[in-house]
Amino acid sequence: MDRAITPKKWTTRKVLLMSSLPLLGLLAVGSFYYGAGPSQLNVDPARLSVSEVHQGSFQEFIPVSGVVLPETTIYLDALEGGRVEEKYVEDGALMKKGQPVLRLSNADLELSLVNQETAVLNLFTQMQLSRNAAQQNTNNRLNQLADADNAYQEAERVYKLQKTLYEQKVIALQDFKQAENAYHYQTRRRRLSRTMLRQDSSATRQETTQAARSYARMQNALALMRRKVGDLVVRAPIDGQLTSLDAEIGQNINKGARLGQLDAISGHKVRADIDEHYITRIVPGLRGSCTVAGRAYPLQIRKVYTQVNRGTFQVDMVFPEAVPKAIRRGQTLQIRLALGDETRALLLAKGGFYQQTGGNWVFRLSPDGRSAYRTDVRLGRQNPDYYEVLGGLQPGDRVITSGYDNYGTMQELVLKQ
Repeated sequence: MDRAITPKKWTTRKVLLMSSLPLLGLLAVGSFYYGAGPSQLNVDPARLSVSEVHQGSFQEFIPVSGVVLPETTIYLDALEGGRVEEKYVEDGALMKKGQPVLRLSNADLELSLVNQETAVLNLFTQMQLSRNAAQQNTNNRLNQLADADNAYQEAERVYKLQKTLYEQKVIALQDFKQAENAYHYQTRRRRLSRTMLRQDSSATRQETTQAARSYARMQNALALMRRKVGDLVVRAPIDGQLTSLDAEIGQNINKGARLGQLDAISGHKVRADIDEHYITRIVPGLRGSCTVAGRAYPLQIRKVYTQVNRGTFQVDMVFPEAVPKAIRRGQTLQIRLALGDETRALLLAKGGFYQQTGGNWVFRLSPDGRSAYRTDVRLGRQNPDYYEVLGGLQPGDRVITSGYDNYGTMQELVLKQ
């Protein structure tokens, strides 16, 4: 038969559970107590970078890279198209102004020059013939005028004589009228001869002037054509070094094609790329510096190219004082470009902390150096070495400037000794 089993009041499980309750309570109380205070993290001081806030001279500048270029570069373009017949020099040669670089041939252009010269010669010949004909015509007019003058004088003499005789009733009226008519005829004839000579002279002068103008225009056209043919010989426009010469014998060159460039050897400039973030602050006249062979040299912006390409724009800088003797074309220089004048400011050394805080807070060490507390700050301008402190810190404060990657939301760092 079945019998009733009396359950045990205290099992091993219940005993363990009851005994753990006080421990859980203590843990909860401890957690509440320590959680109510600031979160702390123990760190090794040897792995930290600490900088002291101090007053000093501050100048906002940015580091940029620049490439050394010739101060003046002249591009060689083909003023006329043609076939390369001869090269006088090779790439890299040092040139003098006017020295030939290469010679092109252009049959059409040379034929046009011959035709122009022929046209000028024909016009000159025609002018000579016209001048001779005009001179001969003038001579004829002068002969006619001389005859008219002689006939007039004779008619005048006879007329006066006949008039006297007629008044003395020595000759008849018929003879007097005949002499009078002859005199009036020769007078009109001489007047007409003089008028014709003046008109002929005026026409000759006008024709000569027009012919001279036409000849001058054709001479100018001929000079232009000769200059175009002369441009088939490409010459150096300045003294310098020939670079990037791209032409071979037998190659056909189009008009306006780029043949190479000539770099002046009188000076150098530096072309630098700058982030577009600074485009509104970069103006001609800003100064910078670079170090060449252990010596610092000042630089100054001469020209700003405002076109932005891939997030950067370019500037040309020159050496306002001494030009380094050691620099070469194509050399890269590291430049410190100043964005303002030097001023006095409260300074904090740059470091990795800015990556996580954005300059809004830092860990400031306590006076005894055993701990560091999170402190709100306000930072302003910066250069590659320092931040300008605008608020939250005082001179003499020590700040952890190394990275804060492992500190999360900690409020206090305990430096283990």
